[in-house]
Amino acid sequence: MSDTVEVTLRKAGGSREARRLRRTGMVPAVLYGHGEKCVDLAARREAVEAAVRHGSRVVELTGAVKTSALVRDLQWDTYGVEPLHVDFLRVSASDRVRVKVPVDLKGECPGQRAGGVLNLVLHEIEVECTADHVPERVHALVGHLELGHAIKVRELELPPGARALADLDETVVTCALPGKKAEEAPATPVEPELIGRKPTDQGEAETAKE
Repeated sequence: MSDTVEVTLRKAGGSREARRLRRTGMVPAVLYGHGEKCVDLAARREAVEAAVRHGSRVVELTGAVKTSALVRDLQWDTYGVEPLHVDFLRVSASDRVRVKVPVDLKGECPGQRAGGVLNLVLHEIEVECTADHVPERVHALVGHLELGHAIKVRELELPPGARALADLDETVVTCALPGKKAEEAPATPVEPELIGRKPTDQGEAETAKE
């Protein structure tokens, strides 16, 4: 179930107004996409932080506007403590979106039992998927990773219908002896994948900023 974020309209712009909003516990935001005009909004800081804690990438906006939205970009202060600005992208469940998600390790690595050290090389990966299947994270399954071998992007566990936008032969994680470099694991041939045409406002959403 998506997190709900209540929003209000923002009548004034500029850095001074943004600072005033933050002092009152609000986070400046903007909503765009689907060929509709941009709307300046403000959201409660607690609601934004809760969505982040829960790993929600798609939220339900209520209040001044009612729509499903992808948290397209979230800006933080220098210390990564306080959210400063949120970009929301209007989406429907069937929209294909591009998002960056963290990579984590799953399973017990047999190579470690042989004295190897796991090294997560790729900490984040961009994936394309439908808005209703945005993963909180992508798993690298290390249960069969032997000493001296590596896991490639093509071997990551992705949700149904999702595809990685990185090079499929890019190394994600290695297992090697301390000070040694893991050997390149042999590439596994795969069939080329075709996807449908993306929404026309996707490119507009990439460049729309407050």
